Amino acid sequence: MNGKNILFVGESWIKQTTHIKGFDHFTSVEYEEGAGVFLQCLDDQGFAVTYIRGHEISGKFPATASELAEYDAVAISDIGSNSFLLTDDTFLRSKVGPNRLQLIADFVANGGGLVKIGGYMSFTGIDGRARYGMTPLASVLPVALLPYDDRIELPEGAAPEVVETAHPIVTGLGATWPALLGYNKTIAKAGATVLASIGGDPLIAVGQHGAGRVVAFTSDVAPHWAPPDFMQWQHYPALWGRIVGWASGRDGQ
Repeated sequence: MNGKNILFVGESWIKQTTHIKGFDHFTSVEYEEGAGVFLQCLDDQGFAVTYIRGHEISGKFPATASELAEYDAVAISDIGSNSFLLTDDTFLRSKVGPNRLQLIADFVANGGGLVKIGGYMSFTGIDGRARYGMTPLASVLPVALLPYDDRIELPEGAAPEVVETAHPIVTGLGATWPALLGYNKTIAKAGATVLASIGGDPLIAVGQHGAGRVVAFTSDVAPHWAPPDFMQWQHYPALWGRIVGWASGRDGQ
């Protein structure tokens, strides 16, 4: 083990499908997770990962600074801000409780790491529903968020371009990466460093918030934006190990 404790949140969903067969119809429900390859990569590299699925956030996500301080970094993937803000106690029972996104912001300011990963429910998100620009994380991220649906869909595919080759996250990973099929459009903030771009926009941007490190990866860890060629890329495990390792301060990077 490398001694780094990572809290990974999101990247799960429940689908309800209506099947129509002539006069009759019925519904079925499926539960899915998209982070299996990503999590295996971290496990193989010795990270100790605690996984909180989207539907578990209300009951399992840390509610105090001391609970969150047990981790070296938090990674959030494809889960909207409402899941953190509208817990069962707040939404169903009108009880006052902690703002979990403010806890994360304070955690980073005090030296913790944050990795924000893209998707339909990330950054601003589809129809503006992820809405992180309206939360305490807006000032923490190294990128500014759009006030409207920020998805850039690329059915034709677009290859990322490494623009800061000396940074430990991307050095040695080559100049040619497999194409991605979309991303959340953001704008790099002053003082942030863009390591890789896509379509002229940030794909990987890094920055500092207080004593902590923050990484924004604006595409996805899994389909559909991350197609099989990207997920099977020889450098996929190293890329994510370095992103999470850098955010958590592993090996003095």
